[in-house]
Amino acid sequence: MLLKGKKALITGGARGIGREIVLSFLNNGATVYYIDLAEGDCMAEYKGIAKEKGCEVFFHKGNVAEEEEITAVCEKILEESNGVDILVNNAGITRDGLIFRMAAKDWEDVLKINLTSAFYISKVISRAMIKQRGGSIVNIASIVGVIGNGGQTNYSASKAGLIGFTKSLAREVASRGVRVNAVAPGFIKTPMTDKLNEAQVKALSEKIPLTRLGLPSEVASVVLFLASELSSYVTGEVIKIDGGMGM
Repeated sequence: MLLKGKKALITGGARGIGREIVLSFLNNGATVYYIDLAEGDCMAEYKGIAKEKGCEVFFHKGNVAEEEEITAVCEKILEESNGVDILVNNAGITRDGLIFRMAAKDWEDVLKINLTSAFYISKVISRAMIKQRGGSIVNIASIVGVIGNGGQTNYSASKAGLIGFTKSLAREVASRGVRVNAVAPGFIKTPMTDKLNEAQVKALSEKIPLTRLGLPSEVASVVLFLASELSSYVTGEVIKIDGGMGM
């Protein structure tokens, strides 16, 4: 129960890595507010765990790419929760393609959802954390933001930007007791990678020293560490969760 009594806000919490982070936080006693475009099919599971662990879970619909909309949602959550202790900027999309075939909209959508949304949300939540003199922000970046990847100039740029954002924000808020870190997952078994065929998965696995794709729960475990007091002296860091791919 590493997060007992804590209140967490997670974007993109209805599926994939976001779902595993919600499950991990609930299992460790945190009350969770998650934002997504739809509630998803996991609320019954979330509520069951919350009841068992003595916490609560709430869904708020919101488009993280729209500043006015997501600002209002975050302010409503702050009012309902009376303060958020943990923020996880997890929402993200891919629109892959070689640069000379990439539409400007595919570039703009990925940057707005993966990077600019973290600015919108962190702007609201970090201000509240500073006032309460404590909090932990965890940004979900990617190993391709560190090493790059052909066919993903937009995604790589958004995640590299998120890493720079993490380090700069960490410097801004550290004196007020707020920590800001990022994780950089490699290839993880999620709806994003489910589109790959068996041959593609095999080819990817051969590039990974641990010779397999990662699990969403393995990402959630590191996020839990960064959200909890176990990492009380860690800020401005980027932890790779990639099976050794980016070493």
